[in-house]
Amino acid sequence: MKKQPAQWLLSAVSVGIAGIILTQSYSTAVAETSTEGFVPTPEQKVTTRQVAALLDRSHYLNQPLDSKMGSEILSMYIDSLDPNHTLFLQSDVDEFKKKYADEFGARLKRGDLSAGVEIFERYRKRSSEYFAMASKMLKTDIDLTGDETIVLDREKLGYFKTKKEQRDYWTRQLKFQLISITLGQEDEKAKEQVFLNNPDITRGQDLVRDDKRTPSEILLKRLTRQQEQFKRLKDDEIMETILNTAMLTYDPHSNYYAPIQATELQIQSSLQLEGIGVSIRPDRKNPDYTRIVTLVDGGPAAKTGQIKPNDLIVGIAKDGKNMTDVVGWSTREIVSLIRGKRGTSVTLKLRQPNTPDSSARTVTVVRDIIQQEESGVKQRVVEVQRPNIDKTPKRIGVLEIPSFYLNYRARRNGEDYRSVSIDTEKALKALNKENIDGLVVDLRNNPGGSLDEVAKMLGFFIKSGPLVQIRDNRGNIQVYRDNDGGEQLYDGKMVVLTNLASASASEIFAAAIQDYGRGLIVGSTTTGKGSAQIQLDSLALGTATLTQRKFYRVTGGSTQNKGVVPDIELVNIYDDATFGERAQKKALPWDTIKTAPYKPEGKFSSDTLATLNQQSKIRQQQNPQFVYLSTLNDIRDMEDEKKPIRLDINSRRAKMQLIEKRSLEAENKRLIATGEKPYSDWNTYQAAMDAKFEERSQMKANERPELPEDEVFINEAAYIMLSAEPKQLLSPKEALEK
Repeated sequence: MKKQPAQWLLSAVSVGIAGIILTQSYSTAVAETSTEGFVPTPEQKVTTRQVAALLDRSHYLNQPLDSKMGSEILSMYIDSLDPNHTLFLQSDVDEFKKKYADEFGARLKRGDLSAGVEIFERYRKRSSEYFAMASKMLKTDIDLTGDETIVLDREKLGYFKTKKEQRDYWTRQLKFQLISITLGQEDEKAKEQVFLNNPDITRGQDLVRDDKRTPSEILLKRLTRQQEQFKRLKDDEIMETILNTAMLTYDPHSNYYAPIQATELQIQSSLQLEGIGVSIRPDRKNPDYTRIVTLVDGGPAAKTGQIKPNDLIVGIAKDGKNMTDVVGWSTREIVSLIRGKRGTSVTLKLRQPNTPDSSARTVTVVRDIIQQEESGVKQRVVEVQRPNIDKTPKRIGVLEIPSFYLNYRARRNGEDYRSVSIDTEKALKALNKENIDGLVVDLRNNPGGSLDEVAKMLGFFIKSGPLVQIRDNRGNIQVYRDNDGGEQLYDGKMVVLTNLASASASEIFAAAIQDYGRGLIVGSTTTGKGSAQIQLDSLALGTATLTQRKFYRVTGGSTQNKGVVPDIELVNIYDDATFGERAQKKALPWDTIKTAPYKPEGKFSSDTLATLNQQSKIRQQQNPQFVYLSTLNDIRDMEDEKKPIRLDINSRRAKMQLIEKRSLEAENKRLIATGEKPYSDWNTYQAAMDAKFEERSQMKANERPELPEDEVFINEAAYIMLSAEPKQLLSPKEALEK
């Protein structure tokens, strides 16, 4: 493999950049604190200038950060704070554009954040007005019937021109939320009654919340909790929102990460963190509390012997500092306190559920390196037997690749490190010993990762030749090649399973396998993220990823925007209108470059693919799991937030009951078809699902049984692979023509 000069990041999914700034403004409330005290530090000013210079000179688009681009960034920033157009008034937007549209970019170049901070202050003021109105309104009796309507998704609609229009909408959205909470409470109470009447269904878990609060009390508590989170908003997080918006205006994958988010990025790419080895989530009964769900075997928390699953975290003392009460804090905030450098200590104040605060105990834990072993490559063997075709079951290897991970830092420091290619090599050698009849490479929900790693991975399956082409912003083209002399670690039958959440490096892998005719691509069209980012760790504060290159298939076509279209289509469980590159703002366009000379190993004929598609479609129409998933897609389409929704609890209840009825029918239909007992009613079904998934959440990932609605894709991919006729080997010229 040719050594490359830089490590490129091909991750499709960014960490939530805006911190705790919520994307749905109708559920937002902020404190009446002021950022007037936000005087940028020298490091913040330098960071702002650094980010502006990167966009001005180094982005793939070669688009200078001029007044036109600055104006676009300003619009994007306003929209990122208020995506639903319910908080800012039109007069606010007009005022800011008049004051700053021509000079917003120039201010960033100077390291001047004052315009962004002023806009954030207005956002904070409007949000405080919303919170004040909501607090007052929720203390009154609100009629949940009537003929009013509301459009929830206002992204394409204009800002309100008057406060009267705005407050009328706020009133209606609060009413909608109360209706939703009321109906949710009705369902929750009916479900809890099932638990009380049938304790066996709980599987020994305490699942009865017995929440006696009114809908107004619940909503007010939510808004108050969000307000408290905003009180703890740091200046770095405000800066992050401004700078990240600037980068997103160039393309969806250029990002700025404040220091806390930079840690998340490193964890995503390396499968390694420095912490205590626990997983946490909000408590079911009281979301103000954070509950420890599981402990990592051999991790620092487990070694203490004093920390148990189900413990509630009520306080944290970080690095010898005073104990901080964290009741009401978000899981993100709590994680940021728990994590820290290896060898340092953190003290937790814990108590068991249903015990008084006076029973809380403190435990000091020394942080250490935690390897997320369960997040890496997994291999297994499944047996598949086609009715009336196979006399004996076929042994199919399954290779599950969650991402193309690599611990860059450990590799750079000469330490032992994990990577997807190392783990895959071990997995393939183990599967080869199992004498498998074929291989399914599962790339569903794989967001991407390291370009070096995906190139190494392809070398395990392809004899030799170009793997992917990279073009920079000057038009220079670099080709990644497999130059191992034709060596293949696995040369048998294979299929690659994709869906709309397969992105970036996953698409490079799938495209190369498809172009070389090495195997079939089965599933749904991929994300369409065909750009490469470089990670920048040299900023004064935080890190950034900057799009500097696009990648192309060996045939010359980009995967950008279009994605990789499968040879055989399966049910798509995602909504194309809201997910993937094609739904992103500012997405780079699809284009082509010249073909890189390569020698396909064979091609499936168009007749063969047509036959395989037809056979698979028939099986999907007859398979109860695929029928179930298709029905859920239809049910999902019943709710359209772009259309007016009637604000009448009786009307909403009838709509929800119709959705519940159809959902239960779909579930029972597949249960009966698979020889299982159907549920008597919706509440029993929901209670059973709550118990099942609560139990699963406490298992380790490798101990959880496969869900039938997930496993059906593996089985169908195997059927397709086994049914495919042998590849007709063609000359390179003939293969290219086809």
